[in-house]
Amino acid sequence: MRLFWMLLAAALLSVQGPALGAPAAGPIFVIDLDGAIGPASADFVVRGLDRAARERAQLVVIRLDTPGGLDSSMRDIIKRILSSPVPVATWVAPSGARAASAGTFILYASHIAAMAPGTNLGAASPVSIGGPATTTPASRPEAPSAPKEAGQASSEPADAPADGQGTETARRNPATTSPPADTLSRKQFNDAAAYIRSLAQLRGRNAHWGERAVRDAVSLTAQEALRERVVDLLAADLPELLQQLDGRTLEAAGQKLTLAVGAAPIIEIEPDWRTKLLAAITNPSVAYLLVIVGIYALIFEFSNPGLILPGVVGAICVLIALYAFHLLPVNFAGIGLLLLGIAFMVAEAFVPAFGALGIGGLISFVIGSVILIDSDLPQFDIPYALIGGVALTSALVLALLLGMITRARLRPAVSGSEALIGAQAEALEDFIGEGWVHCQGERWRMQVDTPVRRGERLYIVALDRLKLRGEPAQKNQPGD
Repeated sequence: MRLFWMLLAAALLSVQGPALGAPAAGPIFVIDLDGAIGPASADFVVRGLDRAARERAQLVVIRLDTPGGLDSSMRDIIKRILSSPVPVATWVAPSGARAASAGTFILYASHIAAMAPGTNLGAASPVSIGGPATTTPASRPEAPSAPKEAGQASSEPADAPADGQGTETARRNPATTSPPADTLSRKQFNDAAAYIRSLAQLRGRNAHWGERAVRDAVSLTAQEALRERVVDLLAADLPELLQQLDGRTLEAAGQKLTLAVGAAPIIEIEPDWRTKLLAAITNPSVAYLLVIVGIYALIFEFSNPGLILPGVVGAICVLIALYAFHLLPVNFAGIGLLLLGIAFMVAEAFVPAFGALGIGGLISFVIGSVILIDSDLPQFDIPYALIGGVALTSALVLALLLGMITRARLRPAVSGSEALIGAQAEALEDFIGEGWVHCQGERWRMQVDTPVRRGERLYIVALDRLKLRGEPAQKNQPGD
């Protein structure tokens, strides 16, 4: 009897044990990475991946649509993807989206690379920092040889497609960018090419095409990317993507994980206030206006001590702008010229330089504003219209101040010793040589060369310490 109950208990445990001990499938996190990749978007993705790891998600889907972005922000995202214990599937979607430049690197770094029909990727050449971009094709010994026509010998590496698709793609996407001759640009190209090749080797993707995307700025459609082994699958929508990933085994942070995404909950991560604030202040135009407003507010506070409000506003604006510039690719020469221009224009209001300081400051201000952001990405440029508007406003304010200063200098004095010269006084007594007079509500001692009678009006011609010198008003003002 005891043996019967033991066998029955073992049977029940064998049936219920797996169901009771199996962990519930983790959620799926979806992160939208839309627009130019900058400090705000990088912070958003990194914090999203950290949250997915904390909440034991089984998959993170990055829905990607980007024209490119900053190299530093791109590398922050990639480093977090490579170290993430949660597999990351980067999906270029919806239809019409693109993964250009930095987006191609992120796609190569992800555990799963997917695209929606009607999307494209590529054109991953690094932009020229601090100089003009080179767009003239040129031969180079270090790059792979140009694609050959079918039937000709080829020296392509082993990981290149063997079905001729690479040759067809090359004919459709002629080389548009070549590494320039200068050392700095060559270093940038070689570094970017090695980086994308290492990511391709890590994920088992087409390293040869990735290098060509860097060196020749070629692009692929979604179908071509699948044929070239650049992406792993095509999916028109999120359910189709998850259906294709269900049951797939991936390796993340050294551990192999089998996805069970069929009935897993989907969590859309929305940008919070921190991401929105960071996106606003790292907009180059906003950061530029913040530093201008802050500097002018501080100058106004120093010119009128005790107002408090301009100083508080100015300090906050300058500190926020400095934080934004710390995250953006800023040219420090541009900041120097910007500050020098403002200093010259302010000095013009106090130094009689006859416009030299003001004009020179305006020129320095405009040049510094143009070269302030050290990037060729249009998304991180300061619009020329904004620069022109701020420069014109500064010039008008400067002209207004100079006009006010000029009128103030030409206006006669109304107080102080200068205001006494030419004023009239009334004799309070009869005197010869020196006596008391009344002038502007005050009693003064006055020296006059002629005899004076009480009540006589006198004209002040000079001030000697605390003694006036005067003459009869009739002598100096015959029409009075």
